[in-house]
Amino acid sequence: MTKATLIEPNQITKTSPKISYQVAMSQPNSHLFEVTLALQNWSDEVLNLKLPVWTPGSYLVREYARHIQDFRAFSSQNKKKLLSQKVGKNHWEVETKENSDIIIKYRVFANELTVRTNHLDSTHGYFNGAALFYFIPGLEKQPITVEIIPPNSNWKVRTALPSIPGKFNQFEAQDFNTLVDSPFEIGIHETYEFEVLGKPHQYVIWGKGNIKPNQLIEDTKKIIESEAKLYGGLPYDNYLFILHLTNNGFGGLEHKNSCSLIYSRFGFRDKQKYNRFLQLVAHEFFHLWNVKRMRPKELETFDYEQENYTRSLWFSEGTTSYYDLVIPLKAGIYNRPKFLEMLGKEITRFLAIPGRKVQPLNESSFDAWIKLYRRDLNSDNSQISYYLKGELVSLLLDLLIRAKHENQRSLDDVMVQMWEQFGQPEIGFTPQQLQQVIESVADMDLQSFFNRYLDTTEELPFDEYLAPFGLTLKPVMEAETTPYLGMRVQSENNKEMIKFVEAGSPAGLGGIDADDELLAIDGIRVSADQLTERLKDYQTGDMIEITVFHQDRLKTLSVALADPKPSHYEVVLVENPSTLQTQNLVGWLGKN
Repeated sequence: MTKATLIEPNQITKTSPKISYQVAMSQPNSHLFEVTLALQNWSDEVLNLKLPVWTPGSYLVREYARHIQDFRAFSSQNKKKLLSQKVGKNHWEVETKENSDIIIKYRVFANELTVRTNHLDSTHGYFNGAALFYFIPGLEKQPITVEIIPPNSNWKVRTALPSIPGKFNQFEAQDFNTLVDSPFEIGIHETYEFEVLGKPHQYVIWGKGNIKPNQLIEDTKKIIESEAKLYGGLPYDNYLFILHLTNNGFGGLEHKNSCSLIYSRFGFRDKQKYNRFLQLVAHEFFHLWNVKRMRPKELETFDYEQENYTRSLWFSEGTTSYYDLVIPLKAGIYNRPKFLEMLGKEITRFLAIPGRKVQPLNESSFDAWIKLYRRDLNSDNSQISYYLKGELVSLLLDLLIRAKHENQRSLDDVMVQMWEQFGQPEIGFTPQQLQQVIESVADMDLQSFFNRYLDTTEELPFDEYLAPFGLTLKPVMEAETTPYLGMRVQSENNKEMIKFVEAGSPAGLGGIDADDELLAIDGIRVSADQLTERLKDYQTGDMIEITVFHQDRLKTLSVALADPKPSHYEVVLVENPSTLQTQNLVGWLGKN
């Protein structure tokens, strides 16, 4: 196999290989993108083409190559077909010999509507570069042009890539990384243009719903201005928000000059749902600093062919999650009581996951590739999200720094220093360097903190860190308590399926398994929506008989009910806070 020599940008000449892509979609209902790769000035006898197996920002090997079909290679000079073969799961090899100009044609099946995959139907085409384009080893830093051929003139093309002057629907990426980082939205959509801090922005919205574009733009402006104020400006010339409205979608994927968002089409009227969407906007926009430009050393140079392991996703994603809660508050979108209510919900969610006692935060980050996106019936027993725990560890760090320095320093200063030291020059940071920056801002040794809350499963001491701000975590019990059983049940196809059994719970100790079918309690049929009410008829310590189908075998199991657990937790003001506590709280969250 001939290996191409890496060509640096300053070595590119008129005789350097030229890479051009054309993407057509002549029959959108087929869900097939028709891709043509034209390579000029090729000089090696063998051409290697490789498709990424993952896309940055989504830490799972997705095997995009499984959607490739109808691969063909030709000589551009004589139109003869060139010999080609697949030599790996994502690797094609073409015998080029004396052919310097080569054409590769293939089709990509696209019927998965997420922010990290491709989708094509009668109304639009959306694609991510990693899921559509090959890279040529050694030519990753070469400029790449892309021409889009829509199926008709009603379809419009939107991307953050710059267009080529004088060329219709043609764009240029400075290198393969930039191509991967620039999703395309093509089709029938609404475009809204607005300006923030002198720079142009766009919302491209596909799908119908109850969204109010003018309100969305005003709130988005507030988020942009708030985040720009933190970092001291906007590090781009223009920015594109791609928004897909679907029935029950939720998600986002960050890029340097754009982001892709997917959300429930009717999730904009209800204030709580709308706030959740604005948090998503704040999260993905915050990423244009934290992760797209300042990122872990392990992600400084992407290896598109395998997992890129890092223990720092707790900061890249978790700290960003903390700020997606803080930024809308700072922007005036919601007030302090709403912030504390939402914080209470996050802590409730965290304390409801028994896996927090099993998987340390650093391990959660490292194992993202095999656990976070590959959930199973035992996931909540064995793992914790680096988004969620990272968010709450970031909360503790912010409170620690603020309390020690009377709000004159905060996690904001950590973000600014990380931006100046690593983000602006785009140099990857190590876990040790991140800890050093946090310690320098806090002006204290935090080794014990990192050992306890990143390397072990020690419980997070929320009250200890909330106390200087006149706050406490309050467990809330239902007025009519329910003895603890420890399993979740869901109705599916007229069956009551047990979806999760907490390890060490009464249900677990009694021998009930996730994926059992629940039939009855004490001989009387029970459904998922009746379960809680039925349990209220019992007391702690009562022995009940639970009948299930376990792998189609009828079983009746004896289960001893345990003490009720809090229904949720709230972050509330302490009685009679001191002057210092009140000052600290105002310095952190403002007066309202």
